[in-house]
Amino acid sequence: MSTQHYATQNLIDLDLLKASAFDASPEPSLVVSRDGALLAVNEAAEALFGQGLALLTRGRFGAALPAGSALVSLLERARAEGVRVRERGVEISLFGHPSFSADGAAVPLADGTVMLTLHVRGGALGAEGNGAEQAGLRTIVGLGHMLAHEIKNPLAGIRGAAQLLKTGARAEDAPLAQLIVDETDRIRRLVDRMEAFSDDALPDSRPINIHQVLDRVKALAANGVADGLQLSDHYDPSLPPAYGDEDQLIQIFLNLVKNAAEAAHSRGDGRGAITIHTAYRHGVKVRAAKGQSLRGAPLEVRIQDNGPGVPGHLRESLFQPFVSTKTNGAGLGLALVTKLVSGHGGLIDFESEPGRTTFRVLLPIASEEGIPA
Repeated sequence: MSTQHYATQNLIDLDLLKASAFDASPEPSLVVSRDGALLAVNEAAEALFGQGLALLTRGRFGAALPAGSALVSLLERARAEGVRVRERGVEISLFGHPSFSADGAAVPLADGTVMLTLHVRGGALGAEGNGAEQAGLRTIVGLGHMLAHEIKNPLAGIRGAAQLLKTGARAEDAPLAQLIVDETDRIRRLVDRMEAFSDDALPDSRPINIHQVLDRVKALAANGVADGLQLSDHYDPSLPPAYGDEDQLIQIFLNLVKNAAEAAHSRGDGRGAITIHTAYRHGVKVRAAKGQSLRGAPLEVRIQDNGPGVPGHLRESLFQPFVSTKTNGAGLGLALVTKLVSGHGGLIDFESEPGRTTFRVLLPIASEEGIPA
């Protein structure tokens, strides 16, 4: 569904950003009216059911649901309680397609409509099975391109106009002009983060001392997000050089340490701690992408914190875009980390329980010739 359904041409505002995020979300989403009419669907929903909005909206959505459907109950609960409600393992049979199981979330909107989002486990309706994370990242690539093209140029114009206004503004009006400048800069930074997903260039890989990378990350964190935390390391001094892009590796581990620091700070007792471990895992191989042969990735880096742990309902989708453990999180950090690790031919996973969460990154090492071993 095009964002033109939500905003007039040349109007770049918060509503357009929200509509773009709705369209680009990797999870199928549908907006249902009070009387059961289907008002809007995003591209993921159209792809899931193999039909466009015009076909999906023939007849009422509510009438297509079987009697006693858990989806009907989910929608009614969201309206009655006025809050986001979830249901796991909902059996769904819609629009003549075979039934499938999904987790559902219903969010009441201000105009009385409800947005229903489905998380399909393991693929459905003939999906190729490439993985939700990869599908989500492909969608984010498209969103990054769209944001860069449609928003950066207007933002530059808005910022320039605000600066001109500031030079001729009265003293009491100057802060308002500066507010416009600051807000356009903030949106530009958000766009830059999204655009990072659209950069498909291969990493500029070479032999890298992973401990030098981690020491730099520690120094940055100690003077910023990890201030007040116990930050320690347990390095294997015999590790061979990693094979990777130094800037991207710093970004990977800085993001992971930042998340660990936020979790450790949330304890609120002054005893938060982060530990960075390195090790060599003999015989570890990963398949970086479909069709590629197995490659060695024996260099292990683990980032461990003693925070409250990852909530159970997020663990299976934590690396997907727009999934966050933080109330105001954009859900882009770990998705970007996943993309960068995959681009290196590596692997990322995690283990979590209350009081201990560990993210593990496996990376290739450099051979004597300076190529992946």
